[in-house]
Amino acid sequence: MRRKPVLSHPQHLFPTISAIAVSALFPLHAIAQAVIQTPATSAPVNSVSTSPASAPVAAASDAPVNSSKPSEVVIKGDKEQPTVLRAEKISGRPERYVDFDDDVEVTRGDTKLNADKATYTNLDDEVKATGKVRMQKGGDNYTGEAMRLQLDSGIGFVLKPKYKLTRSNAQGKAERIEFENDEQSTVINGTYSTCSSDDPDWYLQSDTLKLDTGLDRGIAGKTIVYFKGVPILATPSLTFPLSGARHSGLLPPIWGGSSKGGPELTLPYYFNIAPNRDLTLYPKLITRRGLQLGAEARYLDDDFSGTTTIEGLANDRQTGTNRYALASVHQQKLLPQLDFAWNVNTASDDDYASDFSSSITKTAQRLLLRDVSLTYSGWLGYAALRASNYQVLQDLTAPITRPYDRLPQLNLHAEQHDVLGFDWSVDTIVTRFWHPTLVRGDRAVINPQISYPIVQPGFFIVPKLSINASNYHLTNPGVGQDTDFHRTLPTFSVDSGLVFERQSSLLGRPVTQTLEPRLFYVNTPYRDQSQFPNFDSAAADFNFAQIFSENRFTGQDRIGDANQITAALISRFIEGNGEERFKVAIGQRFYFNTQKVALDSTSNSQSRSDLLLAASGKISDKISADTALQISQTDRHSVRSNYGIRWQPAQQTVLNLEYRYQRDSLEQLDLSTQLPIANRWFVVGRSNYSLPDKKLVDGLAGFEYKDPCNCWSFRMVGQRFSTTTLASTTAFFIQLELNGLARLGSNPIEVLKKNISGYQPIN
Repeated sequence: MRRKPVLSHPQHLFPTISAIAVSALFPLHAIAQAVIQTPATSAPVNSVSTSPASAPVAAASDAPVNSSKPSEVVIKGDKEQPTVLRAEKISGRPERYVDFDDDVEVTRGDTKLNADKATYTNLDDEVKATGKVRMQKGGDNYTGEAMRLQLDSGIGFVLKPKYKLTRSNAQGKAERIEFENDEQSTVINGTYSTCSSDDPDWYLQSDTLKLDTGLDRGIAGKTIVYFKGVPILATPSLTFPLSGARHSGLLPPIWGGSSKGGPELTLPYYFNIAPNRDLTLYPKLITRRGLQLGAEARYLDDDFSGTTTIEGLANDRQTGTNRYALASVHQQKLLPQLDFAWNVNTASDDDYASDFSSSITKTAQRLLLRDVSLTYSGWLGYAALRASNYQVLQDLTAPITRPYDRLPQLNLHAEQHDVLGFDWSVDTIVTRFWHPTLVRGDRAVINPQISYPIVQPGFFIVPKLSINASNYHLTNPGVGQDTDFHRTLPTFSVDSGLVFERQSSLLGRPVTQTLEPRLFYVNTPYRDQSQFPNFDSAAADFNFAQIFSENRFTGQDRIGDANQITAALISRFIEGNGEERFKVAIGQRFYFNTQKVALDSTSNSQSRSDLLLAASGKISDKISADTALQISQTDRHSVRSNYGIRWQPAQQTVLNLEYRYQRDSLEQLDLSTQLPIANRWFVVGRSNYSLPDKKLVDGLAGFEYKDPCNCWSFRMVGQRFSTTTLASTTAFFIQLELNGLARLGSNPIEVLKKNISGYQPIN
């Protein structure tokens, strides 16, 4: 039987508390009768077997024992491991009781007890220990004033104990620990902390801690969490896992705020439905807007998985309307070769993301996808059927056009490699496009391709032939007249390159330098496509990846005419371990025709494209840099450029500086950092500044502190980001992380990772 997959652990209030008490300190074997032999010298350990109750008892079994020499007793019973008792002095009557004095040691398996004095009572099968009691079990350590334990049942107690749990690095103290059996115990008036000092910076204190190692659960009574001696959290009752496993319960409260909503407080509750299913409810009180209710359901199985999040707010105090959002992702394997999936997102209004997001990541999503797909994969290729559309979150100051709906789209793909030296593939795409105001219609595209790669260690040549055959059947919603268009375009290309190598040096290090010239020729005849609709085509971004493609447009509605060759030269510096130390590249297209196909009425009569330059590498082990430059061949000025440098001398230390320029649209200076400024103090920040507008586009600033004992950390971060062209918002994050216990407050770590390249959490 296969084990079900398990979901990742949510951040519980007490997620990693392990059992404070030992479930069964040393379940010694029951003794019916025993004979104790005291060796006269340091002879091998004496071993005496336990007799059944009905068996005859040795005549000397009730004889007094009194020895002042270091002695050892081995007791064997019904279980696998013997119990060994050592002491300087042993006295008593073995059938009734035995006293152990001075340097007492009791050992069974991985359990060891040391004390000044101990007494074993045969009738009760019980051990009593007093005076500097020390216990070890499974690496965990306990000290106390006195202990009493029934060996077979595990029932007993320890007085004034201090404990340390090695696996979770936890410690604490209590008035008393009561053992109810091998798995259940109760800590009375006890504390718990993962700080290693005797005076911990934080700890929780509870009147009762009921620990059940069998159920992996702890139940606390009245509990107070102290930080620096100040109570910061109190609860009348609390349930938590002992091993870090997921359990239902109240998660840590989350507080934060934004300039649009004011202070916020979230009290999430977690339901551990099954190892592969859970549900989190998160009511959030937003001061200026009201009470927002949210829920997140997760499920994970061998053949399917998914997450659904829904949240809503009735009668927003700012807008007077009901606000909501939904996001659902699902993947499922219906058959070994048949996959089903959906990705559904929706929001109540255009401003929802900007009003309720505390990160620029969500506010940048102005197109909310709704997509359902069914995919069959076989040895030859795949077949995919999908239906999709978008909800557009409009910014009135910078509106965008709604993309076409695909209702539906069928994609058939087949390919094979090295068939008598040839590689071939065929793509067939049939789509019905729908739009509320624009031209609608059906499009069928078939695109067969065949190539003959010739690849050798020092060179490669790949001739390739492809044909794009398209058919359109259109309906104009304003006119109501159907129109048909047809297009068949062949494309021939040859990709070729050489690879030269030599031994060289870079910054005093031996390296292998390569020189890689590359030529890429494309020929596609011209066809007038000005009357064709534009369902999904756009001009491709001009970069090093795009200049080695056959079509200068994305999508299938425009096939660019081409008679051109791309020339590029690349040089790499590779160290002995295979790491690329430095790379420089230059590339340009040369046109042998006037490019007539365009998205508008323009044409390109230039003889060559802009020049592309790029370089990247490590200046030293601590400094790396990269640059990319696009230079116009008409005015010799920069069209687009990017310069970046990173300094990362140590862990949790990074400084990034980047300059971005795009003619007539963008010029920004981006600085981000995580730097230690004092002993265990770190500053974090990012500034994305627009030079033409002389204003901050996005900004982040804050600090972090890590405790010297590594038992807690603190973060305070403020972030300002643009939500629309003219509006921005500010969010605040304050978090106290008690290692091994909980994160209290709003978590800024994901925000820091996305804004500061190379950021590393301090704990």
